[in-house]
Amino acid sequence: MFERPKKKRDINFKYNLKVYWDIIKDYKVLLIFTLITALLIESSVIIESFIFKEIIDRGTSYSNSLISSEVFISFLLICLIIYIILIISQAIFRWLSIHYLNVLDVNSILDLKQKFFNHLITLSHRFHQTHSTGMLISRLNRGVNAIEQMNDFIAFNTLPLFFQLILASISLAYFDWASSLILVLTVITFITYSFFIQNSQQEPNLKLNAQEDIEKSTINDIFSNIDTIKYFGKESVIKSKFSKISSNTKFAALRLWNFFRWMNTGQGLIISFGTILLLFFSIRSFLAGNLSIGALVFIYTIFGNIFSLLYNFVYGVKHFYHAMADFETLFKYNKIKNEIKNKPHSKELIIRNGNIEFKNIYFNFKNRKIFSNFSLSIKKNERVAIVGPSGSGKTTLIKLLYRFYDIQYGDILIDGKSIYDCKQESLRSELSIVPQECILFNDTIYNNIAFSNSDASKSDVFKAIKLSQLDKTLSRFPLRENTLVGERGAKLSGGERQRISIARAILADRKILILDEATSSLDSQTEFDIQVSLEKLLQNRTSILIAHRLSTIMKANLIIVLDKGKIVQMGKHEELIKQSGLYKKLWNLQKGGYIG
Repeated sequence: MFERPKKKRDINFKYNLKVYWDIIKDYKVLLIFTLITALLIESSVIIESFIFKEIIDRGTSYSNSLISSEVFISFLLICLIIYIILIISQAIFRWLSIHYLNVLDVNSILDLKQKFFNHLITLSHRFHQTHSTGMLISRLNRGVNAIEQMNDFIAFNTLPLFFQLILASISLAYFDWASSLILVLTVITFITYSFFIQNSQQEPNLKLNAQEDIEKSTINDIFSNIDTIKYFGKESVIKSKFSKISSNTKFAALRLWNFFRWMNTGQGLIISFGTILLLFFSIRSFLAGNLSIGALVFIYTIFGNIFSLLYNFVYGVKHFYHAMADFETLFKYNKIKNEIKNKPHSKELIIRNGNIEFKNIYFNFKNRKIFSNFSLSIKKNERVAIVGPSGSGKTTLIKLLYRFYDIQYGDILIDGKSIYDCKQESLRSELSIVPQECILFNDTIYNNIAFSNSDASKSDVFKAIKLSQLDKTLSRFPLRENTLVGERGAKLSGGERQRISIARAILADRKILILDEATSSLDSQTEFDIQVSLEKLLQNRTSILIAHRLSTIMKANLIIVLDKGKIVQMGKHEELIKQSGLYKKLWNLQKGGYIG
């Protein structure tokens, strides 16, 4: 299910800025250097404007024969030297500013990616079952772009305006306090209006983000199921579906972008009125003899610089709000805690024997009762098959053993130790499984197998390849074990993927092994060959076999028949086949095929 945008959503600026600060606070030295370089750059701009003010005033004095040509030329040479120094200084400061910002960007981006990737990867199985992969990727990528936008907003949009406004206000107040007051009031009005308009865009901005997430998630889902679409000839249906979703994105974008009309018009009016007031008061002071021509030019130059920075700032504010909206959709995951928690002082689990006990467990999922007072004991090295119709609880039982979900009551024990007293990652690393659907990394066959045991030697990996009957398949590939399998293993057949999964389980070499229809994707000949390998693999291990082909189930030490979360029959194949009940019914219905 895709997440739909809510009717009313607001950006939590306080929380988002706190998380942002937590990420960049480790780089305070870089921030201080960025502040210093910004201050030096803006100071040099004021000095540069003041030099031109003095040139105009001295030029006026020279034209009125108040100073000699020698004095004026000497003054111009001094101004030229100072100006050259300023140009060189500005170039150095800007180089340093961008250098410090680049270092801050790459480090803060890395920290954000690692922080949220590490957080998302440790969230529960339930979370990943209910959140679209495409949506998570979209929000993580937008968050990465947002932190760069925030850094740029501070360095290029906020600091220059802040320092320029302080320096300009002080400078103008020295020549004409009215001009300084007009400048400050105009800037405050301009920024207040801009923030008002930007703040009004919160909901449309979040709705556009949500709609883009839906669109990207849909695209991901469509391309992941492209074979199904083509098998059923539903290209036209999918085109129609995507047309509706992309149209919704268009209207959401148009609603947001239309705010720019009000932004641009209002800002233009504020600057126009500010300019009229400045012209009126500054010219009045000039006519009264309180300002020189150079001072008048200085005021207009500073005023022009400030409003250039104001537009730059407001452009940055737009990106600030976009960044906040992007932070909102990503940072909300920071509030989600893993519902499967380790107890304080949990210990590492080491399985030595492989005894398993489900002890009076109660488990409800989404208000649906799955298990009630369920008990099952599996002894060391015992081979137990669990069969039953769909929805009987077979797969859920394995997920509870892996602590993908926590039970409401009861306990699950391995070698007499509660799995809830152990670290969940150590529990899972001590188990091995061959799932029904083998999903592979977009990597080589070798690396996909070695994933289960990073300490395994190359000879161990090739031994697992041979035991899983995968060596015959590899001989047909030019790159053999170095063959790339494609996304989710798309370049391989179902049987080839399953053999890799079996090789991975063999290499893991754990005392407890779960086989979930481990040979379901294999042809009869390959299954027969692998059964020999599986027979060796199952020796001296506690194994749980879920809904196998009958040939595997028949060899189990014990068969558990589940129905609606309850054990309705238990025994060996020879015993159960003689009894009237669910197992015999399944046997008759699916003889020679699959159970469950």
